[in-house]
Amino acid sequence: MQGHKRLSSLGSVHPENSIQETTMQRATTWQSFRIVPHSVMPVQWNPWVLDRGSLTQRLVKASSGAFKVRVTSLEWACPTTDESQKLCTGSRQKALIREVDLLCLDRVVVRARSVIPAATLTGEERQLRHLGSRPLGAFLFSSRAMLREPLELAVFRDEHRRMMYGRRSVFLLHGKPLLVSEIFLPELLSLSSGTMTKRFG
Repeated sequence: MQGHKRLSSLGSVHPENSIQETTMQRATTWQSFRIVPHSVMPVQWNPWVLDRGSLTQRLVKASSGAFKVRVTSLEWACPTTDESQKLCTGSRQKALIREVDLLCLDRVVVRARSVIPAATLTGEERQLRHLGSRPLGAFLFSSRAMLREPLELAVFRDEHRRMMYGRRSVFLLHGKPLLVSEIFLPELLSLSSGTMTKRFG
């Protein structure tokens, strides 16, 4: 483990709430690892949380195409101090902050938050202002100019005290940064095992 702070379970994430109301935006301890200990994250989560490919493509495949993005928040706002430090921007510089639910079979399996500084939204990246319900990942992984920095991990608990695992990383598009954070909900393992069914009503 890099650093000396312990990776701990903090706060709660409620399905009806946006990430803006969760610990992802608060003083969460994000850590990077060379090898993730089983004591930090069970091995069954590794294929999802540690994969550096397109999460969108994996969810589309795992759900046989029954995937969609639901935007829960989109606004110009100041990132958290931690986010600003990660992006190397001023703490009072506003960014375009987009929060979404990623759904498979009409069930939320991932919650994501992207922080895009104004300086990043130029040139080809100007179109990120108008993603709508299109997945950000599809844009990122189709860009030949994309570079991804190392993952950082964090641990959360939901209102039922179930463990959830988060990751975040900085993406560079033509050298311009944006920060993407994701929380993987326990329901995702049901999708992996083939036991998830479509929600009706």
